[in-house]
Amino acid sequence: MNESGGFSIHNLLSGLLNFDSSFTNSSEAQLFQQPDQVLRCKKCNMTFPEFRKTGRFGCSECYKTFHSYITPVLRKVHSGNTVHAGKIPKRIGGNLHVRRQVEALKKELKELIQQEEFEKAANIRDQIRSLEQNLNANKEEED
Repeated sequence: MNESGGFSIHNLLSGLLNFDSSFTNSSEAQLFQQPDQVLRCKKCNMTFPEFRKTGRFGCSECYKTFHSYITPVLRKVHSGNTVHAGKIPKRIGGNLHVRRQVEALKKELKELIQQEEFEKAANIRDQIRSLEQNLNANKEEED
């Protein structure tokens, strides 16, 4: 708890890091006990035990250096997700979600064509056409 009586993000992260079994039970945890073999960030010289103590990385390079150590924590905190895809409110995003879906389908279509999966590619093509027709209809309604 901090001075105002609430919990800080630092306390939350420190708590997760201190009680996460992936840090305490792994063979990598032994590195933390041997000072001459402690993993250090090449840019700021921070060690993982220092991060665990402070709850803050020293620089952006720390994320790369300690990636394998923080991934289990991120999975725990973010319900299994380790990549931030962002959120766009529906009322503001409008057709953005559909446009992204069309882009993903086009990418999948290219892959299917390369793999010569032409029947599946035709189904994807039809889905793309349908979504694009809906986009055009919505665009005309807005104008």
